[in-house]
Amino acid sequence: MDESKNVATGSGGNPADGGDTGRRAGREGMSLRNLRTFDSLKNPAYRLYWTNMMGYTAGMNMEILARNLLIWELTESPTILGLKSLALALPMLVFSLLGGVIADRILKNHVILAGQLVSAAISLSIALSLTFGYLGFDDSGSWWILIVAAAGQGTVMSLMMPSRQAMVYEIVGGEQVLNAVSLNTAAMSGMRVLGPALAGFLIDTVDYANTYFIITGLYLVSSLLILFLPRTSPTALGGQGAISNIKAGIAYVRQEKVLLIILLFGLVGIILATPYMTLMPIVASEILGVGATGLGLLMMFIGIGAIAGSLVLASLPDRNRGRLLLISAVCLAVSLIGFAFSTTWYVSLSLLILVGIGQTGLIATAVTVLQDYSRDEYRGRVMSIFMMEVGLMGLGGFAAALITEVVGVQWVIGGAAMALASLSVLAAAFVPRLRNLD
Repeated sequence: MDESKNVATGSGGNPADGGDTGRRAGREGMSLRNLRTFDSLKNPAYRLYWTNMMGYTAGMNMEILARNLLIWELTESPTILGLKSLALALPMLVFSLLGGVIADRILKNHVILAGQLVSAAISLSIALSLTFGYLGFDDSGSWWILIVAAAGQGTVMSLMMPSRQAMVYEIVGGEQVLNAVSLNTAAMSGMRVLGPALAGFLIDTVDYANTYFIITGLYLVSSLLILFLPRTSPTALGGQGAISNIKAGIAYVRQEKVLLIILLFGLVGIILATPYMTLMPIVASEILGVGATGLGLLMMFIGIGAIAGSLVLASLPDRNRGRLLLISAVCLAVSLIGFAFSTTWYVSLSLLILVGIGQTGLIATAVTVLQDYSRDEYRGRVMSIFMMEVGLMGLGGFAAALITEVVGVQWVIGGAAMALASLSVLAAAFVPRLRNLD
């Protein structure tokens, strides 16, 4: 039995007796009639956290679509579109480990509030640049402003997201972590439905500047909710320096085999599965022949699938998580292969629902296992390593954009998805520790 499973505590199981004992007993007594899809929302603190997540994620998804589409319309260059992904990714690779140390040393409420306010300031700067003509179609070379903004948002996410992820466990405890993470994912997925659709509609009906002003407002309003959250306690790290804390976190992950396997599988899966996000404006305009509203609808259908997947996960008993991870990866890969080569609007929309289901299952299950198997004093740093992997989405997007210049967008998305399908089948066959993870 992993030591980390004994230390991680929740509402079931005495730490001295091994938290895993109580957790397993709870699982064995679980039946369909006592499943509670929205159980975590009974917790007032989690309701505040969840609502804040919805507001922030709505603004973030609106900004993703607006930034990607604006860069594409300014330049029509896959390489520059990929450069944006690189600018977003590099800070996450550089600063995520520091974000984990911050999560374990500083009140998470303060970290999240500061991060959201900086996000609002970045969005406001783009809105003002568009309003006063520093950024616009009269000067197509002004796209560099959007690259700088992407780098700023990447820095904010790298420093803030480990605190946001680790805070879930502190609010709800170990027994409800799968339910809470799934509902958290459902909130983000719901805003992935509404955010891009609203952004596409606003861009087509008003303009980019007003869209960015609305995004800024969403960031600010959601930040107010953080002020009402109960204070979470940082973990005492013995006065060590940040570098020592980072090294200790990496050493801990290396010796905990379950965490290492999940992180490695997630690393490869994220790199292979997510280039389609960067390349979606190209698919929308060149393959499916739709504009901003159509692109928003494509992103919306991913969110519909993600909501469905999140609600299913929230209803499931907390067991067989290794199989769930692998099934999600296969679902994501197969649906992406179909989407990559589809030229029919309604077929593409249908397949994107399955993409959303698979992507949600993969990420939410990985996050749940990482939180549940991590010791309290290392949880923030473990999540920071996972955030580094999410940063690799940008590197994968940049590489995919460069390859798109040569082989075309369909083969880039489809080829990466084929590789993910092969990896998942091999992992299921030859990595029993992952396949049998409970």
